[in-house]
Amino acid sequence: MSKGRGGKMGGFGGGGGGGGNQANMMRQLQRLQEEMEKAQAALADETVSVTVGGGAIKVVMTGDQHCKSVEIDADMLKEADAEMLQDLVLSAVNMALDQSRELQSTRLGPLTGGLPGF
Repeated sequence: MSKGRGGKMGGFGGGGGGGGNQANMMRQLQRLQEEMEKAQAALADETVSVTVGGGAIKVVMTGDQHCKSVEIDADMLKEADAEMLQDLVLSAVNMALDQSRELQSTRLGPLTGGLPGF
């Protein structure tokens, strides 16, 4: 003998509610995606600039982590040995990357609102 609970068996019955909430959520996600794309495009136009070695090395990087320029003072090329010059350039690039990531976090953070993976 089987004990039933009455009504329909199995499935995802109901038919009530939920559809409007899903549609609203999809609209919100679409709007978030559009805002993220605009913010990312704006980051590509923003730059950070780092100078090291008393102004001898300058690195300019965009907000989307593309290196736009590396400038080395001509006097530095004459005076510095290769290892020192390499260390200064590496330091400037890493500092510019850090600042660019910080800029990106500042611009995109409010949009993602703590969403995991963003």
